[in-house]
Amino acid sequence: MDEQIAPLDQAVAEAAEQDCQARLLMSQRGVGPITALAFVLTLGDVSRFPRGKQVASYLGLIPREHSSAGRQKLGAITKQGNRMMRMLLVEAAHTAIRYDAEFRREYLHRCHSRPKQVAKVAAARKLAVKLYWILRNHQAHPESVAIESSPRVPLAGAS
Repeated sequence: MDEQIAPLDQAVAEAAEQDCQARLLMSQRGVGPITALAFVLTLGDVSRFPRGKQVASYLGLIPREHSSAGRQKLGAITKQGNRMMRMLLVEAAHTAIRYDAEFRREYLHRCHSRPKQVAKVAAARKLAVKLYWILRNHQAHPESVAIESSPRVPLAGAS
């Protein structure tokens, strides 16, 4: 099997190196050529999403909401988007947790109050939003990743 898989892996790596957006995404730890290309192809033109929350919603990484009489109840994720992309983001987030101190800190903090699977999906959502901002700002990971926490809070570097 390895003999059949090796040329395919090489072809994906070459395609990712030729795509400028995929190269930008691979600057984030945990994101390899497969995840980068899948993210670029799944989202298409990122300018159609005004905020990162809409990207997470498009990918099905936000919780369902059941609200009534002023009470808001959040459930499991909606799973409305591309299943393969969600799986790739969870795997990439798992790797990012191992190598990125910021991801690890937030993941471990969530693990104290929630099950590990919930914390992994939350990390995948954060990674998806981070990748969106990398594409939106056209800058590699360390330079400018401004993730909004709320639509009312101004973005870092926004004028």
